[in-house]
Amino acid sequence: MKVVLFCGGLGMRMREDAQSAPKPMAMIGDRPLLWHVMRYYAHFGHTDFVLCLGYGAAAVKDYFLHYDETLSNDFTLTMSDRDLHLFSSDITDWNITFIDTGLNSTIGERLMRVRRHVENEPVFLANYADTLTNAPLDEMVKRFEASQAVASLLAVPVQSTHHVLDIADGDRVTGITPMRELTQWENGGYFILRPEIFEHMREGEELVPDALERLMPERVIAQRYKGFWRAADTFKDRAELEQLYYSARCPWMLWDTNRTGGSLAPALVS
Repeated sequence: MKVVLFCGGLGMRMREDAQSAPKPMAMIGDRPLLWHVMRYYAHFGHTDFVLCLGYGAAAVKDYFLHYDETLSNDFTLTMSDRDLHLFSSDITDWNITFIDTGLNSTIGERLMRVRRHVENEPVFLANYADTLTNAPLDEMVKRFEASQAVASLLAVPVQSTHHVLDIADGDRVTGITPMRELTQWENGGYFILRPEIFEHMREGEELVPDALERLMPERVIAQRYKGFWRAADTFKDRAELEQLYYSARCPWMLWDTNRTGGSLAPALVS
């Protein structure tokens, strides 16, 4: 099943200066965010990727053209002849298509510009290149294929650390509730789509909400998940992910039992 990843945004809140790498190439440990997202899909057997490039396209291409397997795999190096023997490999079975989808394109426009690479697939996957999760993708795909939906998306609890205030007459505060405790859900990406989605897309519009609104309510489903999900939108987000990485508590790294922290991921909400 092909995986479309949107890698072309400017990521202004993540940039230290005008020369910074694009947000998907921000490092978490020894690998960039983009690699972590791709490795998640590969864990479930999906290794055919279409990268929608824009800002910083050269950095993404260069990374994979000069990919170093030794950074995340054990190996033996025989110094006499500089022979390198890897005990495992990350990406030798990956197929990666690099497509320039424009510097200022919307997510919807980026998807439309790779249409020819996925329109013959019965079902394909799509996602932002900066969100990490340990959601059970195989279960999500199974649910989607059993439905008549054209699109599904991962629905996660509101992630904001802010609070909602209840205000009575006289501006008296009568309640303070963390936003995460609200019975609302936000778009977490990890889309599963049928090619019919392209019939509902328009130039200059977004995938969310524009195209999906045309399909609601019968042809869009939410896959609700209360487990680990994190978007790396800011330097603070990235710092928190780095802290998890170096403390070996990385729920999203399902492919590496030494780093998941030993916790079991919850199931989707029924």
